[in-house]
Amino acid sequence: MGAVCCRPQPIDFDGEVTLFHFILLRCVGKGAFGKVRVVQHKQTRQLYALKYINKTKCVKMKAVPNIIQERRLLEEIDHPFVVNLRYAFQDDENCFFVLDLMLGGDLRFHLERLGSLEENVVRFYVAQLASALSFIHDMGIMHRDIKPDNILLDEKGNAHLTDFNIAVHFSERKLTGVAGSMAYMAPEILVKRGYSYQIDWWSLGICAYELIFGRRPFRGRSNNDLTYSITKDPLKWPEDADKKCTRLGMQVLKGLLDRDPSRRIGCKGNGEGFQEFQRLPWFQPIDWETLESKEQISPFVPDTKKANFDASHELEELLLEDNPLKAKARKANQDNLSAEMRQMEEQFTSYDFKMMQRRSYYPHNQQLISQATGTSSGLASSRPATPADGLRADHSIRINSNSLEYSHNGDVHLTEKINEKEFS
Repeated sequence: MGAVCCRPQPIDFDGEVTLFHFILLRCVGKGAFGKVRVVQHKQTRQLYALKYINKTKCVKMKAVPNIIQERRLLEEIDHPFVVNLRYAFQDDENCFFVLDLMLGGDLRFHLERLGSLEENVVRFYVAQLASALSFIHDMGIMHRDIKPDNILLDEKGNAHLTDFNIAVHFSERKLTGVAGSMAYMAPEILVKRGYSYQIDWWSLGICAYELIFGRRPFRGRSNNDLTYSITKDPLKWPEDADKKCTRLGMQVLKGLLDRDPSRRIGCKGNGEGFQEFQRLPWFQPIDWETLESKEQISPFVPDTKKANFDASHELEELLLEDNPLKAKARKANQDNLSAEMRQMEEQFTSYDFKMMQRRSYYPHNQQLISQATGTSSGLASSRPATPADGLRADHSIRINSNSLEYSHNGDVHLTEKINEKEFS
């Protein structure tokens, strides 16, 4: 007699989200202790980016609080120009983030391919990213790692901010810990006199300068040289600057790269900074009323037929992975967990954007009014009401229609104390 075939267990889509809810598609990248692949929800057929982080490696790298913090911050955020969290869950081996799937690649890829971008393209992206920054700053959150690698395009060429791994809440008390990618750090971080959300506007200025001119304004062969350049060197323009950027554009770059945070463009409190930003003559072609609805046509639409990822990631998954990802039922006995594993078990909680309200974990659990929303996933977008209160291994998500890349590059990343633990 032949063996009796076991029927697969039915999936409860009304219950807590698990990996069983998704079809695992191609593996397209890896980072220090996690990987990324494209997945499809079995019920809705919607494509997403799945970032999964190995718990054991996370513990060894002392990054447990960072992972939990990123999970919590992403729950607070829902914005048209952010790569938003849609689901979060864990199994015995991994923590999972299910995120909006971008289709146009990251700006680092396009910068390396094209050398530079036209001024009107950069202006469009700066406007969209300024909208995202204004929103997260109103939420009391600063990103701390804005760079071309962490700016993703959708298939229509809209820019989205991603990778909140070292993002933190801020208050009136300034931070002093050094964190981020050094080439994009504001001078107030490097001189260690205290900083706040104004650093994000400086980083946006560095990105805009680099995208327009194909090089960063402050450089150095060593960390000390780079620190000196960022904190002391005057802002200079390339010899052909007037061919690539108008005077109005250079005025905005100069305003974003003001070493005095109180004078930096976008840094006035109570939302006045963003209003000042919107009124700048350089942004006259931008229709701010329809920007967040994505009704405006991007001046640059990426070619989604071309791949922009390392195909060896998928080959490695097929040939070298000794423990390939697959959906597994959880073990019933969780009594012998280490303190770090227990922390992840208890604090990396499940999230389903279709069933749950977004909430803030700081300074206390505040409910945020939010509908089931989506941006890149093709659903109508909405912004949740903001609460009144207002290191990491380098990884970022790179995506196009054929790929999703989880990169680990050579940028300088320094560490920050989070939850009283030091990260290396």
